[in-house]
Amino acid sequence: MKNEIFEWLKSFAIAIIIVLVFNIFFATTVVYSTSMYPTLIEKDILLLKRTQEVKSGDIVSFKTDLMLSENDIQSLNPIQKLFASVNPSKNLIKRVIGLPGDSVDIVNGDVFINGEKLQEIYVSSNTNGDVHIDSIPNGKYFLMGDNRAVSLDSRDSQVGLIDGEKIIGRAIFRLYPLTRFGNM
Repeated sequence: MKNEIFEWLKSFAIAIIIVLVFNIFFATTVVYSTSMYPTLIEKDILLLKRTQEVKSGDIVSFKTDLMLSENDIQSLNPIQKLFASVNPSKNLIKRVIGLPGDSVDIVNGDVFINGEKLQEIYVSSNTNGDVHIDSIPNGKYFLMGDNRAVSLDSRDSQVGLIDGEKIIGRAIFRLYPLTRFGNM
């Protein structure tokens, strides 16, 4: 009987250690809007590699000062609702467009980084709004959604340039739905 209890405790301890190690290096997130369409769709579940080191073109999740709305909270599952009551701020998912030191210009729907026009095959709508940034400050990033018509991103003063410290991680894999399972 003692051996069986010891084996159960050992298995439980190993499981806890695996979960803790996983949470140190990885996270998951759910897509709640169409701002990254067609790359990501609502209810996609993504695996993130926890890192603040990102490159242009990466899809990242990051913390914001925006608050969850009542509609946002209603769309959450019971466990997420519990966490939302403790921390009601919104995490967003966007694509890295500009890195520290880059210049950004958006003119007539075209995006230029360091004077070169981006070829953005992933964009599903016109890029609205004109932007001019001489040089992105150290530690900041310019992020935009792929569905530019509806994306709340660095073009808007509510979001602005993103501090690298607020980046949770880089999306590396789609876990759900199973029909879209795999790399993005």
